[in-house]
Amino acid sequence: MTDVLRLAAVDLGATSGRVMVGTVGDGRLELDEVHRFANGPVTADDGSLHWDVGRLWSEVLVGLGRAGLVDAVGVDSWAVDYGLLDSDGELLGQPFSHRDPRTDGVRERVAKELGEERLYATTGLQQLGFNTIYQLATEESFDDVGTLLLVPDLLGRWLTGETVAESTNASTTQLLDVTTRRWAVDLAEAVGVPPRVLPPLVEPGDVVGTLLPSVAEATGLPATTPVVAVGSHDTASAVVGVPLDPAVPAAFISSGTWSLVGIELDAPVLTDAAREADFTNEGGVDRTVRFLRNVMGLWVLSETLRAWGRDDLGALLDQAAAAPAFGPVVDVDGPAFLAPGDMPARIADACRASGQAPPETPGSVVRCVLESLALAYRRNVRLAARLSGRDVEVVHVVGGGSQNALLCQMTADACGVPVLAGPVEAAALGNVLVQARTLGADLPDLAAMRALVASTHRLRRYEPAGTGVHWDELETTLAGRREERT
Repeated sequence: MTDVLRLAAVDLGATSGRVMVGTVGDGRLELDEVHRFANGPVTADDGSLHWDVGRLWSEVLVGLGRAGLVDAVGVDSWAVDYGLLDSDGELLGQPFSHRDPRTDGVRERVAKELGEERLYATTGLQQLGFNTIYQLATEESFDDVGTLLLVPDLLGRWLTGETVAESTNASTTQLLDVTTRRWAVDLAEAVGVPPRVLPPLVEPGDVVGTLLPSVAEATGLPATTPVVAVGSHDTASAVVGVPLDPAVPAAFISSGTWSLVGIELDAPVLTDAAREADFTNEGGVDRTVRFLRNVMGLWVLSETLRAWGRDDLGALLDQAAAAPAFGPVVDVDGPAFLAPGDMPARIADACRASGQAPPETPGSVVRCVLESLALAYRRNVRLAARLSGRDVEVVHVVGGGSQNALLCQMTADACGVPVLAGPVEAAALGNVLVQARTLGADLPDLAAMRALVASTHRLRRYEPAGTGVHWDELETTLAGRREERT
């Protein structure tokens, strides 16, 4: 590769968004943040939770305007949430947040009607109550709906005027056949979704279109600027940015608001054991499979700080490091921790309900959250290895959580293997790498992309300390409490 490419990555998370400019050339991979903005669900007058996508769109335009001349644009975001558009392409209402409680009980009803075995054999997905299929099952009517678009595809339409669904994000809906990577029309019809509203599918690397004249005018970019479909589920892009070494069996943790814990595979694992363990098979770039489980992630910690009205995470982490180890732990995947609210009170309630004394100081509360997360990581890394028949000799942690040294060390200790932390902006890196390949960069496969990440980004290594006995004891105790609750 001789030419240097400048590529805009729109990377939207559930708590913040950013527009990054990636520079890709021979032995060169750099990212510059040109715009960052807050995100989060907003509460409507009736108490329901929505995404203010109009504001997000305005922020994206600001970011692209600050990017300067770029060769292409790619968009990734969180999964499962969608907007409904009428036949004229107008949004029928603000998209619901997956944390909205309207889906309470829907998963159980749909699973009973369709059968969990059928759902898993077709889609390979973890049975999460907020999956798109269950959200759609709450819609009263599709009579006025022309199409439905997941969040990054909605922004892609506003950028280009084209209506498509990128496959890695579509794979999170529980409406995509994981084997054929085509819409599972029978499942859509079974929950009342007319197949006509499902957009044509595209793969990462496909060119969606070029900028609309109005977007070009608003951003100063040429109307000929292509918009490239990337791994539009942010985890799909993040896994591209994990500097995996093909010679070293590894697991990954994409650690942010959610933590996605798993292994990259060439084919889905659709066994009864995988279904019963609630593991998911999501589509990855280059037709790979992300075999993983969703873990509640740093949402619990960020909501804890919000409840306290504090923004001094560094000081709290120092206090957590000094707090006694192996105190109370909670099941961070419990339903009590899904919705916004008073997380410290919920942690205390969960501790009391399981016969543990609640943590009493801010430092011990933060330590409880981090040890609980590390315990969840340990459980799911080991499950992913056992269910897939793969070894794990190292765990890669990417995303915001890779900056949390205490959590990374706990993860190494709990998993009993080294942790390699970084890069932080793995999703944006994966986004620009897919764009670069589409525009002719000499990056023929994932191995080449990851080799470029590894050669241009410094990783921090955490070696496991201790024997793991205390983590074994915590896991046994928490597993027993989980069985009692079930």
